[in-house]
Amino acid sequence: MNDEKMGSASGVVIAVSKSDKHTFSKENCNSIKLLKGLGVEGDAHLGKTVKHRSRVAANPNQPNLRQVHLIHSELLDELKDRFNVAAGQMGENITTKGIDLLELPKDSLLYIGETAVIKVTGLRNPCAQIDQFKSGLMNAVLDRDQQGNLIRKAGIKSIVLESGEVYPGDQVRIQLPPLPHAPLERV
Repeated sequence: MNDEKMGSASGVVIAVSKSDKHTFSKENCNSIKLLKGLGVEGDAHLGKTVKHRSRVAANPNQPNLRQVHLIHSELLDELKDRFNVAAGQMGENITTKGIDLLELPKDSLLYIGETAVIKVTGLRNPCAQIDQFKSGLMNAVLDRDQQGNLIRKAGIKSIVLESGEVYPGDQVRIQLPPLPHAPLERV
């Protein structure tokens, strides 16, 4: 890996989670295994093609751009007074600290732990399940900028480029894509 291409930002994994069923929340684990081209071993969203039920209904042959879901713990901190949401409860596989995930450009690479590499594909688009989990949470993870554009704060999605085990405490190193950077859009 070329240090010149590495972004100056880095962070840490504070929790890893998975669920073998299509549940909203995922269970915290001691580690998760990322599988190249597939996602999180043992997770319901594992696969080359889409696994989210609404996407499967629309077209089951779409590529799975949502293999690994990340949320920054700073969002959980922001929500704690009103909602008391813990790591994994909003459906993320990896909870990070110290990275402004929402500001990463599309196609950023995240090197996690010893060998895992994921590529950022876009923003999570929160759905009605979020309000079924905690009433009012949908509005708390959506905002508007000064021009009235919707801001989605519920994390990012990615695909696995290199397999590897991920543990709480692992460092996350960021490699930005070549310029010009494309902003994240919902996937």
